[in-house]
Parts: sequence; C-alpha cells; structure tokens
Amino acid sequence: MTSTLSASSAWPESPSVPPPMPENSPDSDDRSSLSDLSDISAAVTDAVDEDERRSQTSVTSPTNTAATSVQNVNPSPNSISLPVDSSTPNVLYLSFNQDYGCFAAGTDRGFRIYNCDPLREIFRRDFTGNSNGGGGIGVVQMLFRCNILALVGGGPEPQYPLNKVMIWDDHQSRCIGELSFRSEVKSVRLRRDRIVVVLAQKIFVYNFSDLKLLHQIETVANPKGLCEVSQVSGSMVLVCPGLQKGQVRVEHYASKRTKFIMAHDSRIVCFALTNDGRLLATSSSKGTLVRIYNTLDGSLVQEVRRGADRAEIYSLAFSPTAQWLAVSSDKGTVHVFNLKVDSAALGVDRPRGASESNATSPSAGSHLSFIRGVLPKYFSSEWSVAQFRLQEGLQHIVAFGHQKNTVVILGMDGSFYRCQYDAATGGEMTLLEHHSFLKSEENF
Repeated sequence: MTSTLSASSAWPESPSVPPPMPENSPDSDDRSSLSDLSDISAAVTDAVDEDERRSQTSVTSPTNTAATSVQNVNPSPNSISLPVDSSTPNVLYLSFNQDYGCFAAGTDRGFRIYNCDPLREIFRRDFTGNSNGGGGIGVVQMLFRCNILALVGGGPEPQYPLNKVMIWDDHQSRCIGELSFRSEVKSVRLRRDRIVVVLAQKIFVYNFSDLKLLHQIETVANPKGLCEVSQVSGSMVLVCPGLQKGQVRVEHYASKRTKFIMAHDSRIVCFALTNDGRLLATSSSKGTLVRIYNTLDGSLVQEVRRGADRAEIYSLAFSPTAQWLAVSSDKGTVHVFNLKVDSAALGVDRPRGASESNATSPSAGSHLSFIRGVLPKYFSSEWSVAQFRLQEGLQHIVAFGHQKNTVVILGMDGSFYRCQYDAATGGEMTLLEHHSFLKSEENF
C-alpha cells in the first residue's frame, strides 16, 4: 500500500534554508548545535572535488598523491602520539564505503580503514590514552575514498559524546566540525553533498559544506538507526522508517515528494537501497522474507525467502547492477538471490549477457510455479541460488565484491571472507580467502 504527500507538506520553500523552528517547538530539543566550522567548507569541498577526480583510480595505487587519497593521508604525529598496543581491539562498528571498495571499523580504541581488494589496512587512528576521551568509536562513516569521515563515540569508554557527530579530516588529523544533539546519535549517512544524522525518532539532513539544516523527518522508534541514501550525484533519494510499524518512508528530493510504503506487518529491521535510489530491499523482525520495491511508485517488484524459521537480518546488499541481492542473518548463512527486475524500466544499466544470465540462473522456486495458488505460499517462494555458511549467531555484514560474482563478508570478530558464487549453477559458494583484518597487514 502506498500514499503520496503533496510537495509542500514536508518541505521548506528553499532547499538551502532550514525550516522555521520556534524556540518552544518540541523539535528544538533535538536540533543540533554547531561549532568549529571555520575549516569545514574548504576541507569538504576540496576533498569531494579531489575524490571525484580520482574516482577511476584504484585505492591501492602507489602513485596517488597525499592530498585526499585515503591511503596517503598525513598521519600528523603531533596530533596523536601514543604507545603501540599490540593486543587485539574489540570491534564496535563495521561499514562499507559507498562503492564497497573500502570498509571502516570502529573499535574500543579508535577506528581503522581498509581496502577490500586486495585486503589491506590503509590507516588507523588509535585514541586510547589521550586526554580527550576513552578511544571508543561507535560509528565511523567514510565519504567514498576521501579524507573526510563522520565519527560518533561508542563502547564503554567513548572517545566522543554519544550525542555528537564529529566531522574528521584525516588530512589534518583533527575534527573540523561537529553536530550536537540532545539525544544519542544512532547512525550517520554521507553523500558528497549531504550528511544525514539519525536519532531514535528523528532524522536530520544537512548541507555538507556548511552544515546548514535542510530537512528534518520524524520516524517511528528507530533504535537501529535505519536510514539509507542514494549516491548518484544530483537527485537524492532517502529511505527511513515511517510513522508506524512496518512502514517505509521514501523522500524524493528532486521532485520534492514523499511516499509511504507499507512493506511489512511487523517491525522493519533492515533495508538496502541501490546507488541510484530506484530499488529498495526490506526485511522485518520475522526475518523470513525480503521484499524488493520500486521507490518511484512504491510497487512490490519481487519477494524472496531467506528461510522458514525466524531470524534477525543483519544486512542486505544489492549488486552494482541490481541483478543480485545478498542477505546475512544470525542463522550463520549468507544468501545470494537472483533478482528478476525489469532493469530497462528502472533505467539500470546492466552488462551484456546479464539478462540472459538471469534467465538461465537457478531459481529454487521456479520448478514449483505450476502449483502456485494450490499449496501454501511457502512452497512457491523464491529461494536463494547461492549460500555460504558462517558461525551462527555472530553478526556479519555483506557486500558484493569488485571481482565478478564475488561477495565480501565482514564479521564483528574481525573476520574477512571473500567468496565466489556460480551464477549458472548456484549452490554453495567457494571460499577464495579468509583473514582476520584486526591482525597486522603482513599476516593478510
């Protein structure tokens, strides 16, 4: 079920001016305060411009200069000079960057940035023992491969307050801006032009260069900080929980329209968005079904089944061409599903042969199509075409690798897996490599 709000109902007149917020407004309790903004505009603009120029350059290239390439940022020993601790830190947070070529790990000592292919630690910042805080980073979000990151404190001894988003410039090895709130920050999402901050029941959208508030959204209770944004330059699509259980809110910023999708009967615990913002995958607290929606009109495109038993879905990820969907859960299995989306209608550019591959790829529910409507829905469900078994109960996140038909899996225990699936026959994935990314680089 979908409904559409008028363009004027949720939007300020000008996208560059914050909506009016009276002092006695309840929203004023959660609105941010800004400080130390003298350097942020130039730093973000320079970093974004440089990152766009380098978008076709591998992060592993040794010829990149030190200006904003994430592997060559200036460590500035004057800012952090601490004794080396050889023991293994505890992982508090994991996230891939926007093109899945890198990932970030927040630990109880600081944060680390890694390249995915080949696996390599690019740099780390350990804060333990400094005078500012305990070192724990509970959220770290990269901005593609540039030197700008968003940090939030976390763990038993947080480096920063849990109600602040710190904008870190690793070229300067310091925070160049911050956003402060009256309640805990649950998550952060970045684009080249926007920063999105998620609280328990509110979401704030800011202009990245000057941190001006552009939009605020109220949501149902959102303890996981669910929110995703598209990454195609120009028009932005944002998805977040709606105002009731099982509902997703879709904001189309180009057309200034808001759409609500009743995606599930129970609480939504995970979703994913394609980089162009056209497809949305959702899963509820039951964890048995994953549904794929067209964000433009809110229509259900496809439904796939992870399993019959309840499970907690940890992550969902689309392949770059939206041909495949990967799912990880507490059951210890990563599933890859074959999506049968009309890519031409959605404007998705798939490589030659992709449609034929989709047509011949295995579909665990296709051989039961003749009895649809006769047996319960379970028997006619579309099941995953490829699987990889992991330790049950341990949290893992998943993304598609840059190599053909590969999946990258990260575990909260510091495990790194690269697996390959057979697009023609499916079945168990082949393990290509397994490492502990918390160990020193020479052990990879």
